[in-house]
Amino acid sequence: MYFNSLWAGMLLAIPLLQAQSTPDPAQIERGRYLVEEVAKCQDCHTPRAEDGTLDKSKWLKGAVLDVAPTKPVQGWHKTSPNLTQDSNLFKKWGEPGLAKYLTTGLGPRGNPADPPMPAYKLKQEDAEAIVAYLKSLP
Repeated sequence: MYFNSLWAGMLLAIPLLQAQSTPDPAQIERGRYLVEEVAKCQDCHTPRAEDGTLDKSKWLKGAVLDVAPTKPVQGWHKTSPNLTQDSNLFKKWGEPGLAKYLTTGLGPRGNPADPPMPAYKLKQEDAEAIVAYLKSLP
């Protein structure tokens, strides 16, 4: 009897586990919209081709910034990091750390990102949508 109950419980849990691991297309699309249309992350995090257009083969893979302050700014970065799932940022911070940064403006160590990165303070569901979108990128 116990064995049958255990088996039944495991069979019922399988769809729940699959649902958690299956990306939600609507959430990914919301994240894409926030990244590309609202925050315009690609403007700094995607390198440009010779003609000045964004290199779509390196979408959000990090780039040398083509902007600089007119006066020195402490901590100013000349490059932007790779935001895709194969990046050191994803590996070091993980999905929860990235979502935390997007909701608090602070990284896992409690520090804000260096300039020129803005300190976002998004709603949790928007942060999770952005992380889902970034995770979906090749």
